[in-house]
Amino acid sequence: MTHDINPTVAAYLDIHPEVASALAAGRAVVALESTIISHGMPFPQNVEMARGVEDVVRAHGAVPATIAVLGGRLKVGLTPEELHLLATDKGVEKISTRDLPVTVALGKHGATTVASTMRVAALAGIRVFATGGTGGVHRGAERSMDVSADLLELAQTDVCVVSAGVKSILDIGLTLEVLETHGIPALTLGSEEFPAFYSRQSGFKAPLTVATPEEAARVLKAKWDLGVSGGVMLANPIPEDAEIPAGEINPQIEQALRDMDALGLTGKDTTPYLLGRMVEITGGRSLQANIALVRHNAMVAAQVAVAYAQLG
Repeated sequence: MTHDINPTVAAYLDIHPEVASALAAGRAVVALESTIISHGMPFPQNVEMARGVEDVVRAHGAVPATIAVLGGRLKVGLTPEELHLLATDKGVEKISTRDLPVTVALGKHGATTVASTMRVAALAGIRVFATGGTGGVHRGAERSMDVSADLLELAQTDVCVVSAGVKSILDIGLTLEVLETHGIPALTLGSEEFPAFYSRQSGFKAPLTVATPEEAARVLKAKWDLGVSGGVMLANPIPEDAEIPAGEINPQIEQALRDMDALGLTGKDTTPYLLGRMVEITGGRSLQANIALVRHNAMVAAQVAVAYAQLG
């Protein structure tokens, strides 16, 4: 499945030769975000995680394409030097879709969130994307109106996002309602219960389920063949041996939320703070769970991408 890139768009894109070759040949490619590198984990675990995840994608038959904005250029696939820059440069900003034009126009560095990674992946012709957890409706959103741009991007951009569900620091019930409102298929792989990032169970029934990555790929093909635009969320529960059960992690999440409220943090600063605070509260256990689930998502995304490419 090749993709003809609009020449106007192509002028902003730097596609790594390995990625460009795979796209031209219709082979499987998996997009990877960069916020998890710059704002989601400390150095050097972030570099080790990023390289490890790329290796997982390759091991399962697909080509990894880590996405970022460097010097105002949309990067689709990174060199080792670019990856290291993202992991260590404190000037790299966390950017969502709204920030892309400014970051590009002003020649800045930006680490892409789920939403902006989706948009750049779609511009490059990549249909499958692996991340850790998808954004959603924040707790207390009835007052703050804090709803992640990830959900709005899923409503309009033709990319499948493989994640361990939405981050458990969010309001999962309200997030599922918003996904339904926007007509976004929220598929859970191999489970009747929607996962909660660190935990395999959230207390919410999965709206839709698929048994295998191959079934997920068929859903993608049917959706887009039918002209039903927008993305798909494929929720992939964290492996059992890596999960932190909901009964154990939920009180720790509540503590992190109280600490954040005491600091008065809002907006895009909330998720990096909460993830970092969770590492402190759990004595590093949440970081290990995060790395395990990202690697697991990369494996499943590669399997989906390979199956999708084979459907022609």
